Amino acid sequence: MGNEVLSGGLAIGAGVAIGVLLFVPFVALSYRRRGGLTFGRSLLWIAALIYFCAIWTYTLFPLPDPDHLVCVGTNTDLWQAVRDVEGARDRGRPFTDPATLQLALNVLLFVPLGVFIRVLGGRGLPTALIAGAGVSLFVETTQVTGMWWIYDCAYRVFDVDDLVTNTAGAVLGSIMALVVPRRMRGMSKRPGSDVASPVSKSRRIVGVWCDVLAAAMLSALVSVSVQLWLEYVVDDRAAVLSGELAAVVGGAVPAVVWLVVIAGTGRSIGDLCVELEYRGGPLPVALLRVVRFCSSIGMYYALTLLPDPYDAAAWGFAAIALILLVFSRHGKGLPSLLSGASLVDSRPDSPADDGASVTQQ
Repeated sequence: MGNEVLSGGLAIGAGVAIGVLLFVPFVALSYRRRGGLTFGRSLLWIAALIYFCAIWTYTLFPLPDPDHLVCVGTNTDLWQAVRDVEGARDRGRPFTDPATLQLALNVLLFVPLGVFIRVLGGRGLPTALIAGAGVSLFVETTQVTGMWWIYDCAYRVFDVDDLVTNTAGAVLGSIMALVVPRRMRGMSKRPGSDVASPVSKSRRIVGVWCDVLAAAMLSALVSVSVQLWLEYVVDDRAAVLSGELAAVVGGAVPAVVWLVVIAGTGRSIGDLCVELEYRGGPLPVALLRVVRFCSSIGMYYALTLLPDPYDAAAWGFAAIALILLVFSRHGKGLPSLLSGASLVDSRPDSPADDGASVTQQ
């Protein structure tokens, strides 16, 4: 039971981590292909990520201790499953025998794959058949090779029956997913997805979250890269331990990137993801872009570069921006307060710049 819980925890953790890494491009793609985000579809994508991680954790983990490795055999007899079912029937428990339950679980394990392929990918039975067989074959090959020869021998049984039952599960899932309306399947471009829609506070919050997440990941990537450079190229252990250079560069790069993007487009990366922009107001365009940067995540990272104790201003800035985001109408927040501009949809036929037609969804 402990191993199953561990595998489940690893799958959830890995799925959520991958979801966080892919969140910004997922939001941008969703707004361009489907016109926005829906809670149900977002949840389904998270479930798909966790599911794919679960396939690996439940079929490969726990990893054995190389010093206590127990080698196992293989089953290449396609009719073994039939004999197992017949044996269960002869024992008077055709539906509760462990052999029968194992076959059923192998089918059920791949049912979600067929569902995801049709609902999220918009593909039908042929794709489900090929994907089910391909994923199952890759898993079984990984097992029979001892994690691709990391181990001296296989520690999980290669079973040809699993290829059949897994593939059948994927096909079954694809058939079951036919109940989902066609308009809700796939990532094909929906009619009206490139036309402006009302601006809601939740949409603005998603845009801000894209900014925060993208900047944090960029800062972390740059900081780690600097530390690796100091460690393995410069060979300056003292600089690695102090972390000062990594912190400075890790804060400067997001600030510069957001400055360049906003100077060129008038919008932050989060604004671009959710198709929003600030328009109108008393300021000229160039000054409006300056204000937009000064109220963005780029300014937060710029403030972190101030010497101690002035760098605490970054947290004060973040607190003010968060409060205004939550409590201002439609999440217009600090940018609108400083510039007097309206928050509008950037796509064609967007609401009037004076904000009169910007309505809460």
